[in-house]
Amino acid sequence: MRKVYLDNAATTPVDKRVLAAARPYFSQRFGNASEPHLWGQEARRAIETAREKVADFLGAKPKEIIFTSCATESINLAHKGLLEAKLREFQNPKSQIPKKLHIITSSVEHKAVLETCKHLEKLGWAKVTYLPVDKYGMVRVSDVKQAIRPETILVSVMYVNNEVGTIEPVAEIGKVIKGINRSRRASHSPPLYFHTDATQAIQYLDCEVDKLGVDLLSLTGHKFCAPKGIGALYVRSGVPIVRQQDGGEQERGLRAGTENVPGIVALGEAIGQVQRSTFQVQNRVKELRDRLIDGVLKISGTKLTGHPTKRAPHIASFVIEGVEGEAMLLLLSDKGVAASSGSACTSGVLGPSHVLTAMGISAEVSHGSLRFSLGKDTAGEDIDYVLKVLPGIVVQLRKMAPAA
Repeated sequence: MRKVYLDNAATTPVDKRVLAAARPYFSQRFGNASEPHLWGQEARRAIETAREKVADFLGAKPKEIIFTSCATESINLAHKGLLEAKLREFQNPKSQIPKKLHIITSSVEHKAVLETCKHLEKLGWAKVTYLPVDKYGMVRVSDVKQAIRPETILVSVMYVNNEVGTIEPVAEIGKVIKGINRSRRASHSPPLYFHTDATQAIQYLDCEVDKLGVDLLSLTGHKFCAPKGIGALYVRSGVPIVRQQDGGEQERGLRAGTENVPGIVALGEAIGQVQRSTFQVQNRVKELRDRLIDGVLKISGTKLTGHPTKRAPHIASFVIEGVEGEAMLLLLSDKGVAASSGSACTSGVLGPSHVLTAMGISAEVSHGSLRFSLGKDTAGEDIDYVLKVLPGIVVQLRKMAPAA
């Protein structure tokens, strides 16, 4: 039986070159980077080399890169760290910071952003506006602009939606925020900061922070062929952040804890591989994705979700009428195909996908969601195989469905 892995938006295999780069730091070069001896210095050099690679990819300065365990940690550090830093300014009687801070985010963000924002609301640290999206899952720039008020301190909009693949207008939002900050400087008001979750964008899109106009950017290595357990946060120079993990002074005092040297080396190697091959991989994956979309849409009662053109090259997402997402996944797995679904059973949440709901898709229809996410090693034969087995699975499930 052929095995076809099309769940790369969930996680990717570690590239063999990435594994080779990291392997020595598990055994021969095992030093603690905080120690001054030879072993520690060797580990420190490896960390700083990786930091330079991540910074170069983002068009940032090495000192603006903070290594974390994953994108979720990076998001928590960005949101909570910024809000705590601003709240501390309240202690200064001359502070111009409003007493009630405000965050703007979208209704289709990853749970790492949504749950962090909800936590900040419960603490009473901020009010949060959750922006609606259009039928493609896209945030309207005009909505962002309209939602900004004097006490707004942070806008957080993802670069690529992980479920449907829509590319959000991050650069356009960045321009709006830049203009507002010019006005705020003139009136001596506190600046507005912009964060993007670039988790699904790193391997395929331009992520230079100045082009995007972002102050904070989160990422995780296991989405682009590095291991799980290593991520990073870009923090633009001058952005105030209070660390959320107390202890030692690692990562410029912003992330305490002994560094994961093998993971950091792997992240640096992986992002270097992406930088050297982005456009070549992007074009090939996009071509295969389009072939997959064309084939799946030939199945009756199937609809593409997400923007038809402004979507990441690796994600093809659908809702299929008359079938359950979990059932499709199980039968596809029996045929050797890995995919994913936003349905309740798959996500572990009692309810439909929050992304599809925000897009106006009914709960009944959204339970038939199916996402294929390609990777740099996906082959044309993989796509052909999926298009061969999926129609029969849909027919089988529809026959098994109870009569209306």
